[in-house]
Amino acid sequence: MKKTVLNRYERMGDGRIVIDVSVGALHDLYENFDLTVPYVKKDLDLDFAEYLIDCAREIGNHDFVIRINLPKPEGPALMERVQRSVPSYFIYLREHEIREIKAMFRKSLILFAFGFALVSYCAVLANRTYAQNPGVGATILREGLTIAAWVSLWQAVAYVMLEWHPHRQNIRIFRKIGEAPVIFRVHTDDMKPSATP
Repeated sequence: MKKTVLNRYERMGDGRIVIDVSVGALHDLYENFDLTVPYVKKDLDLDFAEYLIDCAREIGNHDFVIRINLPKPEGPALMERVQRSVPSYFIYLREHEIREIKAMFRKSLILFAFGFALVSYCAVLANRTYAQNPGVGATILREGLTIAAWVSLWQAVAYVMLEWHPHRQNIRIFRKIGEAPVIFRVHTDDMKPSATP
């Protein structure tokens, strides 16, 4: 199955997989909500970014390059800015994921500490109330606090078990895209397709 997916992609002479992107002009790769922002600081077009992420997921551990196909040549300065802005955007996404993981661990630690404190309190409360032959109200309170404690502890563990792995996968994918070379290929009517490293 994996080989069939990889056969959809062209390969460079050195075996690296090519993620092909065709645009009318380089500015099509960027969001247009703020035209005054330099390309290096602009957000990439959401469809373009999602396409790169989906391709990187399919490709897995294989090395790849991002090849941008253009209908006409564009200025070398603009091409260099694109070659810097694509990695910087995915480095930003990677750093965002790292911050999300740290926030998740902080939240898990707080929930775990809260749950552990409630369990401890419930244990003390149980010893006292059993010794005093508790009423219905005290029993309901203790049981409710016990349930809240276990919910808090489970939520703390669930955050780490269920949410950690997707964040780690995103970090790996964003790092791979950020490290991938960006090259250009120009197609014109009066010349054969040419690749620009």
